[in-house]
Amino acid sequence: MNPLFYLAAFALALGILITVHEFGHYSVARLCGVKVLRFSIGFGRPLLLRRYGPDATEWVLALFPLGGFVKMLDEREGSVAPDELHRAFNRQTVWRRFAIVAAGPIANFLLAIVIYWALFIYGMDELRPLLAAPQTGTPASVAGVTEGELVRAINGKPVASAQDLRWNVAQAAVERGVITLETINERQDINVRRIDMSGLGGDVDASLMERAGLMLFRPAVPAVIGTIEAGSAAERAGVQVGDRIVTIDGQPMEDWSTMVGVVRERGGKSVPLRVLRNGETLDLTADISQVEEGGQVFGRLGVTPEPDLALRDRLFVTVQHGVLDAFTLGVVQTWDTALFSLKAFGRMITGQLSWKNLSGPVTIADYAGQSARMGASHYIKFIALISISLGVLNLLPIPLLDGGHLMYYTIEVIKGGPVSERIMEIGQQIGLAMLLMLMAFAFYNDINRLFG
Repeated sequence: MNPLFYLAAFALALGILITVHEFGHYSVARLCGVKVLRFSIGFGRPLLLRRYGPDATEWVLALFPLGGFVKMLDEREGSVAPDELHRAFNRQTVWRRFAIVAAGPIANFLLAIVIYWALFIYGMDELRPLLAAPQTGTPASVAGVTEGELVRAINGKPVASAQDLRWNVAQAAVERGVITLETINERQDINVRRIDMSGLGGDVDASLMERAGLMLFRPAVPAVIGTIEAGSAAERAGVQVGDRIVTIDGQPMEDWSTMVGVVRERGGKSVPLRVLRNGETLDLTADISQVEEGGQVFGRLGVTPEPDLALRDRLFVTVQHGVLDAFTLGVVQTWDTALFSLKAFGRMITGQLSWKNLSGPVTIADYAGQSARMGASHYIKFIALISISLGVLNLLPIPLLDGGHLMYYTIEVIKGGPVSERIMEIGQQIGLAMLLMLMAFAFYNDINRLFG
């Protein structure tokens, strides 16, 4: 996939999240009677600038899009006309200032709730939590998990999809506790499996499920062609819908997975194909396309397997809820995700969780592109997840972030007066150092993931 696609998906998601966050600040500031001078998406030199509204607010799209700000009338940043002093931010009560600052992260949480609510109403096709045979020695193997078991509940909480399973396993890994699975096998026997997550280390990454032994069941799909992309390597080679791929480059194709693996290794090469068509064996030659995606180069034939409706019903489930249930689930999902993020960050600080789990803009851009390729619903769900992360990040009690200002206002309420300018100045220096350290860790992890 073109890197520009990944960049565009990242830029769109970031633009939406920044706009929502800053609009939260803007809306509550206006409700509190504060004059807003500028609403900016991005930092630096303005690329676009328009003035709208009764206060002629400047609406700006700036050069560097990694953030934004709402500039309000404030005596600390310039002179204020006497007739407008009551509209200055610094003249507002501490509770109004608290509400204006908190509105940004809250807007991100509300966006996530609305997205999850809409997705739960619309319904999504999800993989069932159907397990494969665990590798020997993994926690799932020790617990007695066998191939074909369908997970029905985790720690007493119903599980509807493989996504639910992954989410609960990730939470257990952060807690380093024990999860109790209720499963049912093909003979309809119900089993209770206790999976000990304490020995899996401090990385909550893509390999977590594999390390726990909770891999999803992947049936052997015959290498029979279902669809062929126009202009693809398969079409140029003369492959037709319904053909069964017998061999590629002399290697027998036992199933679709084997075929994909062989094709990926032969990008840019011309290889012989043997296909079975209407009972007749034909020999063809395919010039395997070479594509680059996520920093990896691999071969592509441009085909999909023949659909098997019975197999699809076994592997997939449509997760859909009514309006009220969907809203409740949206709130719960947002709350659980935010709490998980806070717990994970706290355990990284205490050393219980590896700092490798911290992601930067490169990794986020990669995930944005991957989710966009998977379809609109997956991309929208990705936006909800990042919106929650942005909300949580901004609530951290770090000076320069919204959470740092909220910390100052809390102190002001307790002591009955504002924090001194000197303390705030020192806090800004500390906050800047902390943010630079977090960014350094994130970029280091991005580079390791990119070249690892």
